[in-house]
Amino acid sequence: MSKKDYYETLGVPKNASDEEIKKAYRKLAMKHHPDRNQGDAGTVAEEKFKEAKEAYEMLSDAQKRAAYDQHGFAGVDPNMRGGPGAEGFGGFAEAFGDIFGDMFGQSRGGGRGGRQVFRGSDLSYAMEITLEEAARGKEAQIRIPTWEACDTCHGSGAKPGTQAKTCGTCAGQGTVQMRQGFFSVQQTCPTCRGTGKVIPEPCTVCSGQGKLKKQKTLEVKIPAGIDDGMRIRSVGNGEPGSNGGPSGDLYIEIRTKKHDIFERDGGDLHCSVPVSFITAALGGEIEVPTLAGKAAIDIPEGTQAGKQFRLRGKGIKGVRDSSPGDLYCHITVETPVKLTEHQRKLLRELEESFKKGGGKHSPSGDSWTDKLKKFFNA
Repeated sequence: MSKKDYYETLGVPKNASDEEIKKAYRKLAMKHHPDRNQGDAGTVAEEKFKEAKEAYEMLSDAQKRAAYDQHGFAGVDPNMRGGPGAEGFGGFAEAFGDIFGDMFGQSRGGGRGGRQVFRGSDLSYAMEITLEEAARGKEAQIRIPTWEACDTCHGSGAKPGTQAKTCGTCAGQGTVQMRQGFFSVQQTCPTCRGTGKVIPEPCTVCSGQGKLKKQKTLEVKIPAGIDDGMRIRSVGNGEPGSNGGPSGDLYIEIRTKKHDIFERDGGDLHCSVPVSFITAALGGEIEVPTLAGKAAIDIPEGTQAGKQFRLRGKGIKGVRDSSPGDLYCHITVETPVKLTEHQRKLLRELEESFKKGGGKHSPSGDSWTDKLKKFFNA
């Protein structure tokens, strides 16, 4: 069975650079690695993994690649030219070690063999604002933790008069290689934790960290229309990175205080408006609150409890909305309390008058009575 061209196996052109070859191999190795494929699919994946491995071994070595380009497979046949021996193993193991680190989320920085750098952690800050502030936006100042270089050791982490030394475990590289068979796994140096340096006499002020935790004031702009649960990202204001790595970000989480009148639903606002049963019965004009001031609505005669009135555009314009939402006023009819004897007498007379008028004064009374009759006779 004829073998597949090495360049075709990796999916690269014949003039591909060493970096392009390595990148293509890493992608295929991660995709077809036996640990990531099980069952029948694993058998096929294993064959493709071996093909990619062989192709990379040949094309990553300048001499073997030149021989392959000139003579094809005959130029790298082990029976004719010694084939891929121990001298080609280092390049494969090193490349596979990079892949192994990527598969398991190992943080690395700098060039190959350089000391590791780590991005700082993100910070979260909860900011409580009022509904009015959420609607209109605001500018605020917050205090967040930060790190500053230690004045005693000037950021070195070493006791004054001393200095850090190159780590003897990793020779200043920040990483160590762990070999198991033909696998080469690159790990953070356990001695220096990726810094490439060790401090024999740490600074007593900062305990060898080279930095001290402080507080700083940050100006924050809250956009108009922001809603409860949204976050504002402040780039670079999180924890500082290690070994020259970038700082994390600060996420300001918005929490809206409970409002005495309104409840928010996206861009819409809802409120309950109590009216007397006299106003509900006779109708009239009432004032209702909005975030922009007062507004008037007409209550028609015979308004029932639960009736909803909609005021367009009196809600909130969300951060991503093109227009503001609406205000919904929900009518609640108040029952009078603490009546005088005279008032009770008047209500009883009114009730008698209603009874003489039959069901026309009670829009839902007849339907309720009918429902009860059906229920008890069922």
